[in-house]
Amino acid sequence: MGATKSVTDASFAADVLKSDKPVLVDFWAEWCGPCRKVSPLLEEIAGEMGDQVTIVKVNIDENPETARAYRVMSVPTLTVFKNGEPVQSIAGAKPKGELVKLIESAL
Repeated sequence: MGATKSVTDASFAADVLKSDKPVLVDFWAEWCGPCRKVSPLLEEIAGEMGDQVTIVKVNIDENPETARAYRVMSVPTLTVFKNGEPVQSIAGAKPKGELVKLIESAL
């Protein structure tokens, strides 16, 4: 991992809810094929937009509490948090342009 950061149940509040800029959370799992397609796109976006948004990844198998709290039913689920609140969410692998739009909706 380069530009994105792993977040756990324990660090979620500090890393996401208390962030002073919008955070895109990628809820993913090792066994998820579409998650692997989205991951390099998120790395690219994090490299390009890192000054405006933080992009983090939550492995739902290792961090079930956070996934349950935000009712993540399928992976990948990408949720934008702003001021500690989830503002926008999409499920499934999406093209880069759609991911950027999702982030821009919170800026």
